[in-house]
Amino acid sequence: MNSTPTTLPRDLFDTAAFTAGLSSGNALDACKTAIAETTAVLHQRFREGAETGMLLRQRASFIDALLGSLWDQQGWQSENIALVAVGGYGRGELHPHSDVDILILLGEDCTGAESQLEKFLTLLWDIGLDIGHSVRTVTECVEKAAAEITVLTNLMEARVLRGPEQLMGEVRHLTGPKEMWPSPDFYRAKLEEQRARHTKFADNEYNLEPNVKSSPGGLRDLQIIGWIAERHFGVESLDRLTSEEFLNPEEMDILKREREFMWKVRYALHMLTKREEDRLLFDHQRSLAELWGFEDGDKLAVEQFMQLYYRSAQALSMLNEVLIQNFDQDLLTAEGDHEILELNGRFQMRNGYIEARNDNVFNVDPSAILEVFLLSARNDAINGIAAPTIRLLRNSLHLIDDNFRASDINKKMFIDLLRSPYKLTRQLKRMVRYGVMGRYIPEFGSIIGQMQHDLFHAYTVDAHTLEVIENMRRFQIPEFADRFPVTSRVASRLSKIELLYLAGLFHDIGKGRGGDHSELGALDAEKFCTAHGLSKRDVNLVVWLVQNHLTMSAVSQRRDISDPDVILQFGQHVGDQDRLDYLFALTVADINGTNPTLWNAWRGSLLRQLYTETKRALRRGLENPVDKQVWIDETRETAIDSLEYRGFTIEEIEELWQERGEDYFLREKAEDIAWHTEAIAGHHDKSTPLVAIRSSLDSNVANTTQIFIHARSHAQLFSRICAQLEQLDLSIHDARIYNANDGMTLDTFFVLGSDGKSIAEDSTRINHIREHLSQTLSDTANARDIVQRRTPRAKKSFSVPTETAMAVDEVKNYSVLEIATPDRPGLLARIGRIFVEYDIELQAAKIQTLGERVEDVFFITDAKQQPITDPELCEAIQQAIRDELNEQAVA
Repeated sequence: MNSTPTTLPRDLFDTAAFTAGLSSGNALDACKTAIAETTAVLHQRFREGAETGMLLRQRASFIDALLGSLWDQQGWQSENIALVAVGGYGRGELHPHSDVDILILLGEDCTGAESQLEKFLTLLWDIGLDIGHSVRTVTECVEKAAAEITVLTNLMEARVLRGPEQLMGEVRHLTGPKEMWPSPDFYRAKLEEQRARHTKFADNEYNLEPNVKSSPGGLRDLQIIGWIAERHFGVESLDRLTSEEFLNPEEMDILKREREFMWKVRYALHMLTKREEDRLLFDHQRSLAELWGFEDGDKLAVEQFMQLYYRSAQALSMLNEVLIQNFDQDLLTAEGDHEILELNGRFQMRNGYIEARNDNVFNVDPSAILEVFLLSARNDAINGIAAPTIRLLRNSLHLIDDNFRASDINKKMFIDLLRSPYKLTRQLKRMVRYGVMGRYIPEFGSIIGQMQHDLFHAYTVDAHTLEVIENMRRFQIPEFADRFPVTSRVASRLSKIELLYLAGLFHDIGKGRGGDHSELGALDAEKFCTAHGLSKRDVNLVVWLVQNHLTMSAVSQRRDISDPDVILQFGQHVGDQDRLDYLFALTVADINGTNPTLWNAWRGSLLRQLYTETKRALRRGLENPVDKQVWIDETRETAIDSLEYRGFTIEEIEELWQERGEDYFLREKAEDIAWHTEAIAGHHDKSTPLVAIRSSLDSNVANTTQIFIHARSHAQLFSRICAQLEQLDLSIHDARIYNANDGMTLDTFFVLGSDGKSIAEDSTRINHIREHLSQTLSDTANARDIVQRRTPRAKKSFSVPTETAMAVDEVKNYSVLEIATPDRPGLLARIGRIFVEYDIELQAAKIQTLGERVEDVFFITDAKQQPITDPELCEAIQQAIRDELNEQAVA
């Protein structure tokens, strides 16, 4: 798949003048000057809007001339040696900092060339070129190509720059499809190579920091189909595929336009970073958005740029799919060996692919546009849509207009699709990729490729939406029951699963329009569901779910769900069991579809606890709330029973508990209270803190590890504990602090490793944690400094300011401080020091890490155990926190 680079303009590089300069003396300086000057000219032309493809060919031509001139200066003793361009350089597509891949091809009787070759290659490295080279004979090339398909692929793109063409001709003949890697085998190997590469990038075009070369929808996808076309059809370049009837003129236009865009992005990355950089890292995304003049508006400039990128990647993925399918039919299905099954008068299935029975099917009956997806979702034997039918679909998108959307037949077909048993998510993804979904639901069209410029969401809005629906499908598949045991049982009881899918489809559809996306999405959902004939009850349920899709997560992670008042308030908000079931399933699907690292057993346990307690409250009746004193008494009695079994007397227990406030018995579970009590009773050295640790193996709290600390209370204790836990490479997910009247504090921290994994079974590490904390938190120990680790690159790329809010909880009689900020080393310890500075007593904390962002809630009082009500003091505390954390974020 090689193409001869464009003719080299004299104003870019004067070969004759350069050759004359070489003979005059300093070859190194001449080469470096030529490279620098040529690169500068090409960069300037790029900035002025020149076609990137032409610049790549011109750079390849320049390198051709440069290498050719240097080669000619060597005075080779043998004429049976060739300089060959391979790889991307062989294709004539050379980006500013791409490797210059060359093959030194040796014929017979090349004795004595070794020293000249070494001198030549050393010169290339000395002048600053990123050279990738191999030195092989014809026989060695053939042997390597037979063993490694990547070597064969490189050779397919070879261009002879200097030396005898017949050497390369012999290689081409001996590595041709009649000699090795016949077309079907080559196709299968390249297809597997693509699958493996896609898997590495989560098989998704919408990664937060995509690789413009290797991610799905990137340039490598085009190269794959180009190599297959060349191997089987002898096509020299992708631009010739039209003549082979694999791409129609419209698709060829898409290919050229989107390839040029991807080339442009990759060129800009190389130019700005001054190295071979193919990753669209966050800081590069902003630089490119600025380079091309995007400005912040309703959407950030970077989001506008990345939406273009994602839509380009999606278009290239579609072309890749169409061509791969065409190749599959042509290469792997023998002529006359087609198994055809008639489905109805409009469609049939051929070798597992559904196809239109005539080219006019959508023009005659536009409803067939939705029917093709409905049939695919009802027939498990259908693996996909045939390439010619995909083409017909794309050419028929204009038929999806207001009349199409108003059709009762089409409305019913869409709802029936959501009720279908097979591969629903796959059908929805195809509808998005082929442009059908964006036309049928115009609001959905506006979120296609809409990135969310943060480290919390791993996908674009449309990709996240489809991931959420796929999670909902998983709740109904037995093999996922171990991963989602509770949710699977809850989802199996839902009376109308399509309502859950509709809520998933619309829950984020309002993003990117400004305003509250939950409210905007609810309006869209109400309009859509009403138009599609749903009952008033069902419409209200979907609308309520969209409006409240963040509520359950927020309550479970930011409120004290051990408090019966919190459960009662949430139960009153939900209203009935049906809503609770749907909301629980939507919440679990949403969290799991937001970021692969976001879901863990700890987060799951909080949701299950909230679900279970609310279910009990609904069953008991919201008009019959649990009496707090009854709750406290039951907890005490259960803990006493456990402690008496362990040999404690009532008098001993009451003495140990006499300084405990009722909040302790309200929020803690009986088994934890018994554990705390036994540990305190057995700790005789009162000069050192008690540090007790138990893992999830003997705890009811998910996969976190509980660290219980009973110590003399002092102002800096919380800050010091947080600093030490950070030193121990632990992340805090919840904290409960109880200050007793005897000057002691009972603190429980629920922790995971900083990588989000459980440390429960690592007994050596747990012992080290216990010993380290006991020593460093002792009265005589000196406080350690806050962890001084660099903020990771990705987090630095998001200059998201810290947000704070304060309010008074009149019932609990404390202030509630909320902090939302990017996560970073030493965060909690810094907040703790500000508490010390303002003489703040910490009563409890809810620590929530959402991807790379934290949303922490602190329940605080002043030194007299009273809420902080002075507005000026509240603002001063918040400003101090914002200043400290914002300054740290850029450090």
